[in-house]
Formats: sequence, structure tokens, C-alpha cells
Amino acid sequence: MPIHAQLIALQTILIKETLRFLRIWIQTILPPAVTTALYFIIFGKLIGTQIGPVEGLNYTQYIAPGLIMMAVITNSYSNVVSSFFSAKFQRHIEEMLVSPLPNTIIVLGFVGGGVARGLSVGITVIAISLCFADLHWQHPLLTFTVIVLTSILFALAGLINGIYAKSFDDISVIPTFVLTPLIYLGGIFYSIKMLPAFWQQTSLFNPILYMINAFRFGILGVSDIDIRLAFAIILLFIAILFSYSLWLLQHGTGIRS
Repeated sequence: MPIHAQLIALQTILIKETLRFLRIWIQTILPPAVTTALYFIIFGKLIGTQIGPVEGLNYTQYIAPGLIMMAVITNSYSNVVSSFFSAKFQRHIEEMLVSPLPNTIIVLGFVGGGVARGLSVGITVIAISLCFADLHWQHPLLTFTVIVLTSILFALAGLINGIYAKSFDDISVIPTFVLTPLIYLGGIFYSIKMLPAFWQQTSLFNPILYMINAFRFGILGVSDIDIRLAFAIILLFIAILFSYSLWLLQHGTGIRS
């Protein structure tokens, strides 16, 4: 398939995936903004005043990057898993797979839609955060890089979930029982330095901890982990999930069976 035709196909999928969540922005963009505002009111203003400074920052400042990243992660993931499963359920994904379109373009198209939604929600939540917290933006380029890479990673994870899902219930199992606990235990509301030694070491096995801390470092300049290690882990997971998603599509997993 010629390169220009592949680019047109990629553009078409990206436009479709982007319009898909923009058409229902009241369901896709607005709820994270409302939820984040509630987190700031309850945890930042009410509970945070009883906690005191964390890493030299007031509590509302400290939790802001984590809340932004939580919104990006969940929306990047949910956009792709729901979109791909809908494509399977309506059986139009088969048209893509039997066409001369490379699987790489299919993956990039769906992932691109997830990233678009993740960043759209991220920008909205950042705007909400600025109403509650003073964000310093210590390293803007690093901050942008982390949020984009994290969005790509969880869009890929959502795609894999969508490939395996056999019913609508299956697309909610991983977010409910795996993703949500990892996010809440990823250092959004606390520094792992506040934990006992055993739980500090245990927390290091949570990949989301590295993403949240890298993003927090980009905005506030504080982190519990080595930023270089955080980038290495994010890039490694992206490479693994991208390769695995291509392999699944190549073998027709969850589609031909």
C-alpha cells in the first residue's frame, strides 16, 4: 500500500476517533473536570488543611499533578478500549483487517484517538487545577513529554483490553480492578517517603508511580524517584505494548476466534 494512501487512512481514523469523543463532550470532557474540582475541594481544601506541607509544598499543590495525570490515564485508556470493542461489536473492524491497510496504521489510528482525548481532558483538568493550586511549571518540555508518553502507553493498554474483550463487561474489569487501584496507590495523594520501608519498596513495583512522579517533577520540581528511570520504564512499556498489540492483530486474537 503506497505511503500516501497509508497517511490518508491514518488521518481518516484519527479524525473519526477524535470526532467520536468530541461529539459527546458532555460525557467525555466535562465529567473529569467536575470530578477533579471535587477532589480539590474535598482533599485539597478540607482534608489538606489538616495534613500540612508535603515536600515543602502545600497539599493542594502536591496532589494537583497526580489528579491531572489520573484524568489523562483513565480517559486515554477508556477511549480506546470502548472504541475498539465497539468496532468489534459492530463488525466493521474486520473491514480494516482484510484491507491492505497495515496493522501499524490501525494501531496508530486508535491510539492517536486515545491520546487526543487524554490531552483534551488533560488541558481541561489543568485549567481547573489552576483555580485551586499555584503550579510552577519548572520543566515545561519534560512535563509535556511525560503526559504525551503516558497517554500513548495507556491508549495502547486500552487497545489490548479491547482486543481481548468479549462483552461490554470485559472492558470495565481491568479499569475497575487493576487500573484504579494502581492509580490510587501511585502516589497521587501522598509521597512514598511517608510510608514504612516495606511499603516504600513495594510501591516501586507500581509503574504508575513513576509516571506521576515524573509529571510532578516537571511541574513542581519534586519527585520520589529518578526521572531517568521513569522515562526508561515508560518507553519500555510503550515498546512492549505496541509490539504486543501488533502481534494480536496479526493473529486475529479476539476477532477471528
